[in-house]
Amino acid sequence: MPEVEVGKVTEFFAKPVVAGVELSSTLKVGDKIHIKGNTTDMELTVESMQIDRIDIAEGKPDDIVGIKVSDRVRRGDKVYRKD
Repeated sequence: MPEVEVGKVTEFFAKPVVAGVELSSTLKVGDKIHIKGNTTDMELTVESMQIDRIDIAEGKPDDIVGIKVSDRVRRGDKVYRKD
């Protein structure tokens, strides 16, 4: 299954466990993503996404979105959509 880079992690919040992601491509709720970095390697389905604490269904390039993640991610980790 090919992966397309859709953004990078810009922030991490421990409570709730959320990654701030700057998008370079479109990302939708329900998309499967892979977050990869030097010490990060996690796959998950986007269950919810927010901009400024408001739920959205789709993020567009240059949006900075919050995505709930299962574990710690780090600034600079790449985010890929699994097509």
